[in-house]
Amino acid sequence: MAGVLEQLFRPQKMAMSQEAMELEAAREILAEVFGVRLSEVDEMIRGRFEAEDGGSKGLWPQEFWLEG
Repeated sequence: MAGVLEQLFRPQKMAMSQEAMELEAAREILAEVFGVRLSEVDEMIRGRFEAEDGGSKGLWPQEFWLEG
């Protein structure tokens, strides 16, 4: 999974695997739903993985908000 995420966060476009294309589509959907830029979606995803590594037991935060 980390390899696919690295592929998504690279600035250059390469031939993507099916999993990478699905994750890219999910990023675009999140950006559309929340009305944010893809870079902000990437930040949310990175924050989620950092929280998971920090011992959050794999749970999403109870709530979140966008500052604008």
